[in-house]
Amino acid sequence: MIFVTGDCHGEFDKFSTKSFPKQKNMTKNDIVIICGDFGAIWDWKGENSIEKYNLKWLDNKNFTTVFVDGNHENFDRLNNDYPIVDFCGGKAHKIRNSIFHLMRGEVFNFEGKKFFAFGGASSHDISAGILYRENFGSDEEFNKTIKLWYNQGKLFRVNHRNWWEEEMPSQEEMDNGLKNLEKVNYKVDYVISHCCPIIRFISDKSYKPDILIKYFENINSKLDFKYWYFGHYHDNKKFFDKYFVLYENIIRII
Repeated sequence: MIFVTGDCHGEFDKFSTKSFPKQKNMTKNDIVIICGDFGAIWDWKGENSIEKYNLKWLDNKNFTTVFVDGNHENFDRLNNDYPIVDFCGGKAHKIRNSIFHLMRGEVFNFEGKKFFAFGGASSHDISAGILYRENFGSDEEFNKTIKLWYNQGKLFRVNHRNWWEEEMPSQEEMDNGLKNLEKVNYKVDYVISHCCPIIRFISDKSYKPDILIKYFENINSKLDFKYWYFGHYHDNKKFFDKYFVLYENIIRII
């Protein structure tokens, strides 16, 4: 069995036995896919007690958890603190024995089906900008400004604390995706991402086209696939019978 769902942001109540009773009949051979904003690797100071608890709780579930990254991940830790392993035909970061981060541009084989995984997205809720430590004369001035902006209700992020430029893909990652799609002749069963190639149909117009959206639009124009699942937009909706945005819902696809 394979299930897919949307953003978690470090909160995993939807995977409780009460909310997700089908897990009673699952095993570690069964997979739950999260379409970005996993959020259990977040604290810029390091793995805290809540993260340790959540990761242990998920690891003890009857299923295996896999996820693509969203824009709300700590990329300093995600890309450096966990080993890269071969996993079901592709490259992944091994977070725990049964928790894996699907790296960008990789093709995975789950239950005989091909999955193209590509995480990342551009943060849209940062109208006030990004604060960088190097732009301040002292830690005191930097932290004082952070506190002031929070109190003023500004929409902003702090570099290497709650925002990372790696939320958007590198050229190497995009090239890796194209290379791996060429290997399968641009034919997969499923695409798993955080943002999507059909941004013009998303009702919230605060989401704007960017380099990743254009990359997906290019892939979408020539890729043979059955279904494309994504998160990011905090909705549960189907477009044109083959694109699915997911948030709270957990749906079985295999």
